[in-house]
Amino acid sequence: MLAAVLFLPAEASAVSARNAYVLDAVSGRVMYEKAADQQSLIASTTKIMTALVVCEQTNVLDRMRIPKEAVGIEGSSMYLKEGEVLTIQELLYGLMLSSGNDAAVALAIYCGGTVEGFVEMMNDKARVLGLWGTHFENPNGLDAPGHYSTARDLGVLAAYAMENPIFYKTVSAKSVKIGQRCLTNHNKLLWQVEGADGVKTGYTKAAGRVLVSSATREGRRLICVTIHDGDDWKDHRALLEEGFSRYQTERIVSAGDPVGTLEVAGADNSRVTVLAAGDFDYALAPEEQPQLMLPGPGFVYAPAVEGADAGFVYVVLEGKAVGKVPVVYGETVEKAPEEEKSLWERLFG
Repeated sequence: MLAAVLFLPAEASAVSARNAYVLDAVSGRVMYEKAADQQSLIASTTKIMTALVVCEQTNVLDRMRIPKEAVGIEGSSMYLKEGEVLTIQELLYGLMLSSGNDAAVALAIYCGGTVEGFVEMMNDKARVLGLWGTHFENPNGLDAPGHYSTARDLGVLAAYAMENPIFYKTVSAKSVKIGQRCLTNHNKLLWQVEGADGVKTGYTKAAGRVLVSSATREGRRLICVTIHDGDDWKDHRALLEEGFSRYQTERIVSAGDPVGTLEVAGADNSRVTVLAAGDFDYALAPEEQPQLMLPGPGFVYAPAVEGADAGFVYVVLEGKAVGKVPVVYGETVEKAPEEEKSLWERLFG
């Protein structure tokens, strides 16, 4: 369970997006959200899922011959020619840098056999990732009934996709040369924001301007999403800078730290120490003070065995659980020996 703690960016009045979402991808903290679960057209940010499925399901060094079905597709294009041969990686660059709708169709046919088959793969992946506010009808993001996502789902998807090294290599490239084609990434933030390394732009008249961005600094990655935002470059700069400057990732608990004690029922007036069995880091503002809370009745039945599973301790911030850490018993507490019964108790007890 993640707590959504909202900050006001330095230029809060300038965040003109209808829908917005900022996620610390490492700790899982939601730093900002605005109508983040409203379903919307998402234009070419659809291609985040297209690229992810291709990266996971194909060898990007493979080559394909471009079929006629992938030539002359409506909208943005890398201008594929029927019969030319390109690698899957080259098509991924055309998909994510030039936002090629033709590259999307070519990749869909190569990976899924048909565009329709590939769209099924996209929707299957959305379900696996728990993107319940998302449904795809095509691999390129052209407006269609039943084709939608949310700012939250796009943020979760982007955070997951950026962990794929091929996807990361693709979306973080500023420019590439493919034969006679020189492709430049449409994502201006790669040149404007320190540590910017993705992800994808999108626009149709009905969807408005849609932007998913990523930036990484000192091991922290922030994902920012805006939908229907006429000033998205400015908004993303403000949201990302605020997220990095206001919040710092801190170690809340380390493996081996004592996190509390429990009474041991059935022992001789004993309590057992409970130790964290893992580390937990979280992005915090200076004024925030997380607490650790052991759930349950506050006691266990003897014996408690050192190193044995003792459940979880919850990390609580502002009354909400933002994470949980497995815990173990720190020592062994034996069950109290039963008293010897008298002859009378054995006969008549």
